Order: sequence, then C-alpha cells, then structure tokens
Amino acid sequence: MANLKKPARIGVLTSGGDAPGMNAVIRAIVRTAGSQGTSVLGIRRGYSGLIGSDMEELSPRSVDRILTAGGTMLYTARSEEMFTESGIQKAAATCKHMGIDGLVVIGGDGSFQGALKLAQQGISVIGVPATIDNDIACTEYSIGFDTACNTALECVDKLRDTMQSHERCSVVELMGHRAGHLALHVGVAAGATCILLPERPVNVEMDIIEPIRMGRLKGRHHHLIIVAEGYGSAQDIASKVETYTGIDARVTILGHIQRGGSPTAQDRVIATQMGYHAAELLLAGQSGRVVISKDGDVMDCDMETGLSQKKDLCQSLFEAAQRVTT
Repeated sequence: MANLKKPARIGVLTSGGDAPGMNAVIRAIVRTAGSQGTSVLGIRRGYSGLIGSDMEELSPRSVDRILTAGGTMLYTARSEEMFTESGIQKAAATCKHMGIDGLVVIGGDGSFQGALKLAQQGISVIGVPATIDNDIACTEYSIGFDTACNTALECVDKLRDTMQSHERCSVVELMGHRAGHLALHVGVAAGATCILLPERPVNVEMDIIEPIRMGRLKGRHHHLIIVAEGYGSAQDIASKVETYTGIDARVTILGHIQRGGSPTAQDRVIATQMGYHAAELLLAGQSGRVVISKDGDVMDCDMETGLSQKKDLCQSLFEAAQRVTT
C-alpha cells in the first residue's frame, strides 16, 4: 500500500512484552523523521494510549540518552479493547483527530494484528519486530533476542558454578510460551545436557534421563537442563530426574529478568537500522509493511503476508544440540 502524500506527523508506540532495543528504534524514528521536517508523537502504553490519546511530542533531543536503556521509554501494555471493533474505531479516530499521518508499531505478532486492523481503516502503518521470543516468521531476527540470550546465559553460567560444587542437576526455566528459540540458543551456548522445547516433544527416559546417565559414566558431575516455559513444568522435570537417577535436582526460574538490561551492540545496531527503515517507509508513503531482517540485511515485506507465516526452530541447530550433549 502506498500513499504519495508525505506525512507531516507520525506516531510511534511499543506494544506487548518489552524487549531491549525498543528505545533504540524510537530514537532512530524520531531522528530520521525530524531530519525531514516530520514531527513525531510518542504514544504511551501501546494501543491503550492510542485509544485514550495518551501521547507526547518527541524531539531529537528528547531521545538523546535512550540508546543504551532497556525497556521502553513509552511504556507498554496489552490492550484487550484493541481486539474489539469499537477499540479499533477509537484508535483510528484518535489518529485522525491528532493529525497522525502514519504509525510505527514496535512489538510482536499480536501488536501487528492491531496494526493490520488500523491499516484496513486507512491508517498508514509500519511494523518493527521486537520480541525476545524471536518468533515472528517473516523476519530472521527480532529486536531484543540477542540481549535476552546473553542475560540468560550469564545467569546460567553463574548458576553452574554453585551447582557443580554440589554435584547437582540444574533445571532452568526460560521464557518461551509458544516458541523455544530462546531456550534452544541459550541451551546450546551453555552446553546443556538437554533442552526441552514446546515444538519438540521428548521421551523422558531416552531424551532426559539417558543423557544424564551417559554423562555420569563419562565423569560429569553437574547436569544442566534448559526448559522453555511452554514445554511444561520445570519442577516436574526435576522430580523425574531425582526419581530416576537419585541426583539432587534444583529448579531456577529466570522469569522477567530476561527482558531487562542494556541492549547488546547487535540489538542497538539492528534496532537503529530497523527504526530508520520504518521511518523512511512512512516518509515515502508506504503502509502495511513489516521491517524485517533477511540474509544479514534490513528490508520489508507485506504485513498481511508476513503474519500468515509460521516459524519453526532452526533444525540444524536443534540437531547439533542433540549430538553434543554428552
């Protein structure tokens, strides 16, 4: 979709779960648009703020020190009202009332569903993928994933020190309700004995207990199991390990710590590229597009087509993880 009229004012919001690097996207959008004489409204608290007209003018100076900050300066929220027809109508009406000619939505699949609804109401929208789950199918990379991996890995490495001292089994639960990309990457990087993912059901005896037994025979005194929250109960896994092997198993749930922290260099760079590209798309009159990472480059694709795709785990990485466990 294209609108040849250059926007005088655009809006930007962050929606759904926060991800490190969201602030870097906001910064890039504000500065790119400002360089072309287009003003930017920062919409607070996602679609709830859009529906309720909770917004502020953002200047290039107002985003000076946000590049290194985690979270999102605009706050974020999940809006049930945006899933209703009346909510969509209110959001579209706010855009028109506030003179917002284009909107950048930073978030995940759910956020883009709302953006698509607004596009169908005649609002120019561009999506920027930001989720630590890295589960948006149309892009190879989503902002925040690298930072979350490194945050989780740092915690797991520290946990290993104390668990190894006590010759225990660590069962570590990571985020990933429907997607195991985070758990898979952290598990491989940490040298986990086994990695449990919602996309790959396992046999407890063969895929969990047997690798632990083999590791013990080879002289390993500490065992690490990484569990994506969508797989099932980490506590149940720990109980089975103790029952089958007699090894003391302890559960650690990292929780929302994985979302926080200053973004890594990779997330800052990609976020800046994606924010710049999103602003350029709106300035060129484009709508209904998602900014994506593909083959090491930043480009864009049709939003509706992108949302219809499904993303599976990297099969080669999964196979490598299975081969090098013991």
